[in-house]
Amino acid sequence: MKAVLIERLSLELEVNEISDDSPLFGTGLRLDSVDSLEVAIAVESEFGVAITDEDMQAFRSINTILDFVQEKGDA
Repeated sequence: MKAVLIERLSLELEVNEISDDSPLFGTGLRLDSVDSLEVAIAVESEFGVAITDEDMQAFRSINTILDFVQEKGDA
């Protein structure tokens, strides 16, 4: 997921520079609303998981995204 974010958002970071629990928005990676749309598209295309507006609350950190993907994949 970290590599996907780096590639999709053209982040100038290495995978090991992103903490699993670091916030994606605000004080963490400082992503914005446009980035959130790209993250949703990346999750949908990489993991085959459909995202609704209500699901966006899962996009707080790498761990919460992966938990979301696992939960949706098991459903």
